[in-house]
Amino acid sequence: MTLKEFIDEWNNDEPMVLVHTSGSTGKPKPLRVEKLRMAASAHITCAFLGLQRGDTALLCMPLDYIAGKMVVVRSLVCGLRLLTVEPCGHPLHGLSEAPVFAAMVPLQVYNSLQVEEERALLMQIKHLIIGGGAVSGEMAAQLKHFPNAVWSTYGMTETLSHIALRRLSGEEASDWYEPFEGVDVSLNADGCLVIDAPAVCATTLTTNDIAEIAPDGRHFRIRGRRDNVVCSGGIKLQIEEIEAHLQPFVSVPFMITKRTDARLGETVVLLAADADIEQLKTACHEHLTKYETPRAFVAVDRLPYTETGKPARAEALRMAQQG
Repeated sequence: MTLKEFIDEWNNDEPMVLVHTSGSTGKPKPLRVEKLRMAASAHITCAFLGLQRGDTALLCMPLDYIAGKMVVVRSLVCGLRLLTVEPCGHPLHGLSEAPVFAAMVPLQVYNSLQVEEERALLMQIKHLIIGGGAVSGEMAAQLKHFPNAVWSTYGMTETLSHIALRRLSGEEASDWYEPFEGVDVSLNADGCLVIDAPAVCATTLTTNDIAEIAPDGRHFRIRGRRDNVVCSGGIKLQIEEIEAHLQPFVSVPFMITKRTDARLGETVVLLAADADIEQLKTACHEHLTKYETPRAFVAVDRLPYTETGKPARAEALRMAQQG
């Protein structure tokens, strides 16, 4: 979808907009969402960040998904000046001046950190939000020293982008997400996050994200998705936690998944592209517990990601079963 097509859709008489889920756990699904709620979400984010009319906002993500659409909506309803670049891995390449506000996926931030000129611009962005995937511990360590506000977002298509932010930079850096005003969170019997955000979502939303809520009953942090649990010999292991434990000790891309096992029920599997498998095995045995250590290592041509840069977990699962 082009910017003109979306603006035309936004300005037509229809009360709803068509969006698609990211497809991180399966095939992307079409959803129709209310323009009034999208506008409410835009006002909430701009107010939380203190964005002012006339501030520049960088659009560097596809307009087929909610994240890109919401950058445009924030600009339209809050008076931001939209700067557009082709969605790509290096969104700051060729820019001479940093925008006041930018929303990126982790891969775009990672790539920008590797290039001196782009890193300098990244540091100058006054309000940088990162969504669409987990921010690694290594990336968070680099961003902690940035002079301006950098945030990890929590949300999904159904909540019209994010409903909570976690500060990554400065003395306020935290592991805990802070929900926006008017957003309440709780846990269901399975330990999954339940979101009540009436301004942006007409019904209470039960997620598949296993979470922990702080003693204040408001802030929360995410352990991983319920469908990313490996139940191996009666031990429940969270895929995202295994990846986080291993990440500091390996320098090659990898992904944790699982496969069925006749004896244990499920076992942990590591996928790696163009990597020294023996080196990965050594790192796993040295830095993971015996339960977390993969029982299979599969070399693949490429690691599976969605168009928005999230791990494509369903495809990874198929690769593990075939490998």
